[in-house]
Amino acid sequence: MNAGAEPSVRTPPLPLRTAQERLVSLAPDLAIEHRAVADCNGFYLAHPITAHRTQPDAPLSAMDGYAMRAADLPGPWQVIGESAAGHPFGGTVAAGQAVRISTGAVLPDGADMVLLQEDAARAGDRVTLTGTPPSPTGRHIRPAGMDFVADAQLLAPGTRIGPAQIALAMAGGHQHLPVRRPLRLAIIDSGDELVGPGKPLAAHQIPASNGPMLAAMAAGLPVQVTRIGPVADRIDDIVAALEQAGGADIIVTSGGASVGDHDLVRPALAAAGVTLDFWRVAIKPGKPLLVGRRDHGAGPEFASPQIVLGLPGNPASAFVTGFLFMLPLLRATLGAAEALPRTIPARLAADLPAGGSRAEFLRARFEGGAVTLDPLQDSGAITALARSNALVVREARAPALPAGSEVPVYLLETGRIA
Repeated sequence: MNAGAEPSVRTPPLPLRTAQERLVSLAPDLAIEHRAVADCNGFYLAHPITAHRTQPDAPLSAMDGYAMRAADLPGPWQVIGESAAGHPFGGTVAAGQAVRISTGAVLPDGADMVLLQEDAARAGDRVTLTGTPPSPTGRHIRPAGMDFVADAQLLAPGTRIGPAQIALAMAGGHQHLPVRRPLRLAIIDSGDELVGPGKPLAAHQIPASNGPMLAAMAAGLPVQVTRIGPVADRIDDIVAALEQAGGADIIVTSGGASVGDHDLVRPALAAAGVTLDFWRVAIKPGKPLLVGRRDHGAGPEFASPQIVLGLPGNPASAFVTGFLFMLPLLRATLGAAEALPRTIPARLAADLPAGGSRAEFLRARFEGGAVTLDPLQDSGAITALARSNALVVREARAPALPAGSEVPVYLLETGRIA
């Protein structure tokens, strides 16, 4: 497609990876802020951070026992004091001497070995060897700088900050971390058949469930979600919803992205000043996906165009495209080093028929290294989504495979949903 050309129904659908990479390249540029380390859970590091200190700053004991000189083996030794965590021994260990030491305590000057307490017997201030000395003799000692040294890089840019990263940053002497500001996401449900929560349903109506589902998928990220709708299938109503979402960095719509008489998202986007970047992806479910952008005009904090991601309305289609497109876009905007999900290999529990003309993402259950396809693969089936914890990836025109064959799988519960 030529730059600036409007994609049409005659434009071939894009391959999955091409569409994903194209979408990620459009990620808005969010301002960087410095947040307290303890408040950075779920954010992505905007710049690398280095250690302000060395850890440990001095040799420490890794076990409870006695600190002494290895040259004095096999003993006995005279106990001259104690070194506890936070309370180091102030003297020096000389020949024939030992210091009682606890885990995490500073190794006294002169000592180069820790004899485990279960390998020693003490009577008064006298310690004798009853077990086996450590081999090598420095085995139970954590040397200075074992964890990290001052000025060493602790975390690379794009690292997702979780509990371990918070601990490392604080241990390295950091009080604040550079991260992108929270992302503002607007989710618009559209469709005449949709009814909001708590309202009575006629036979031709269904509850609006895609918006809450997509919001829940984004919940593990530093995203401020605004839900709008359900919005009726009228261009003016959809345009009004888009204007209501004018302050969002990213707008995600659900429904109305296809080419039917009542699929009005495309003309509504045009009326709202959105330029379509691409439309339709060669996947199943989720072919009628669209991506557009428009200038904000909503204040200096918006340095990049607003991105609009139009997802299909069928629940399975919305979920799959949310996983493959919405979440990578959110992660890329927040500064993730790796925005796209990864597959893992799994064994088929049953035979798999040949694939169709598009790449397919089959709802499945992954247990014990094997994956079982859900019998209900209709794009409108929510029960299959609720039963599934994986998506089996089938490339276009993939050959039939017997049970036991290896296939790529996205894990939905642990596979980088957030």
